[in-house]
Amino acid sequence: MADPLRPDAVIGPEGHRWPDTRNRVKEAALALPNLVKLLGRLIRDPRVPTGSKALAGAALAYVASPIDFVPDVIPVLGRSDDVFVAIFALHHLIKTAGEDVVVEHWDGTLDVLEFVNNLFEVAVRFVPVRVKWTLNRLVGR
Repeated sequence: MADPLRPDAVIGPEGHRWPDTRNRVKEAALALPNLVKLLGRLIRDPRVPTGSKALAGAALAYVASPIDFVPDVIPVLGRSDDVFVAIFALHHLIKTAGEDVVVEHWDGTLDVLEFVNNLFEVAVRFVPVRVKWTLNRLVGR
């Protein structure tokens, strides 16, 4: 018999439970200022490819924009779209600029590579297939 569903558990499209997803999104929302700072630093780094800088700039513009897919007034979920955009951009930057460049600019308390990869896995579960396809096409994956 399966464990009862806790109020903070999330059931994915395949019926899998992601009990710590809500906690991960909360943690990421708290880390958003550090993620924004990291994106800003990577834009100024000459080792980051120009196309990746443009993607990071677009992510920063989205996070700073008052217009969101999910309104910020909704607790937890309101910041999730900002976090997911920053995570997608950072995941791309880790691939293109290299792990060492990203780690060099990180001043958060967590391991940035593990943090980004874990949140990327969560974000991918929630992003619609057409959006994933478009993002992959834009970032050249």
